[in-house]
Order: sequence, then structure tokens, then C-alpha cells
Amino acid sequence: MRIAVAGGTGWAGKLVVAAVSAAGHEPRVLSRSAGVDLTTGRGLTAALDGVSRVIDASNVTTTNRSKSVAFFGAAAEHLLRAGEAAGIGHHVVLSIVGIDRVGLGYYAGKRRQEELVRGGGVPYTILRTTQFHEFAAQMLALGGPLVLAPRMRCRPVAVREVADELVRLALGDPLGYAPEFAGPEVREMSAMVRQLQRARGGRRPVLPVRAPGAVGRAMAGGALLPREENPRGTETFDAWVAAETGGRHGG
Repeated sequence: MRIAVAGGTGWAGKLVVAAVSAAGHEPRVLSRSAGVDLTTGRGLTAALDGVSRVIDASNVTTTNRSKSVAFFGAAAEHLLRAGEAAGIGHHVVLSIVGIDRVGLGYYAGKRRQEELVRGGGVPYTILRTTQFHEFAAQMLALGGPLVLAPRMRCRPVAVREVADELVRLALGDPLGYAPEFAGPEVREMSAMVRQLQRARGGRRPVLPVRAPGAVGRAMAGGALLPREENPRGTETFDAWVAAETGGRHGG
């Protein structure tokens, strides 16, 4: 089976492409480097020729509401329109747990994406997942004398396990909303950032920061946690840190 992966050169997308291959199917990457522009639809018709499933792991790096809505809205519209014309039988979307409970600008784009998929003409599955273990590494990658870490309760999950779940869902029947997919334990993001830096031998002070207003209260209060005991990934953050740093988990 030929499965197209939107955003297949990105952080999560690369692992989805690998998971498609590992499952014995043929991945087709939808990215600018492959001649496809999701925001304009350029190259999509040709890229979806012979494809029976689409997994959308596309992403944009922004906290701006209008930019996020513009990107995810345009990408979803073009993917769905081209997918319907190509006779795609299942459109699978990677989304985020709690986006309807936290008013971040980025989440507005994900809500718009979900809205378009629900109203489109292609059978779909939306998989909401929690924050990836690698989010802590992203915080450390930012420059400056201090590391600013958000106060946020989450159930961090391994991207690799998310990729495997997306492929498993794509090979099955459309579900609408799939059960939310999360990691095995509740953690505090600022503590995760501090743990990872310690394991790496870093010395910058880690400053926990609470976002202002209702957004900060929601994030710190657990609004990004799944509400039901649904499927869980198995890799803990400690195990991920140990693997990432060669055995020193810094707990």
C-alpha cells in the first residue's frame, strides 16, 4: 500500500515515514523538497497518484494565532481537496490533547485543521497526543543565560511510539476521533527540562515560567492531560533521557 506522509521531512514526519516502511508499505513524502507545497496545493495532484492513505504530520513553528490558523487551514484544505479527487480512503491527522481547553495561538491552528477534516469529504481519523519527550530538548536549545521552562503538567510520550500509532490507525478503518494517546506518567515540564540539562552536564539556571492569565492556569492545572485512561506509550521520560545521554538520566 502507498501511504503519503505530509510533513514527512519534519521531526515527527521522518519517524512516520520510517514506520510506514517498517510496516511493509511504501511511503511517499509530501514536502517542499519533494516538489509539494501544502499551503498552495502545488504538486499535490501528482503526489497523490496511486496513494490510498494520507497521514498528516505537517507542522509550522509559530506561536502566532493568525500564522498558525493560516498554515493549518490552507494545508488541510489543499490536502482534503486533492485527497477527495484522488479517492483517498483514509486521512489521518496528528493533533494535540487539550487544544480545546487551552487558548494558545498555535492551538487555534490545530483546531481549524480538525474542523476542516471533520467537515471534509475524506474518511478520517484524528489522533490527539500529548507533548513529546523532545519538547524538553527544544527548551534547552533556545539560547540565553537562562532556560525558560513552562509550568505545565503533561504526560510526555515518545515520538517513535506516536509514529507507530499513526501508521497502525492509517492501516485500519476511519474512526473519527481515535482514543487520545499519551505517555505512561504525569510529569511537570519545568522539572523535565531541569532533569535533561543535568543529565547533559549543563549549568544554566532553569527558570519555571507560568504563562499569563487563563492559559497559564490551564497549563499548570493539567488541561493538557488526557481525560480518560486511553492507550499509553510505554517509554518513560527517564528512559528517554538515559538513551539520549548515554545512560545518565539525571533524575
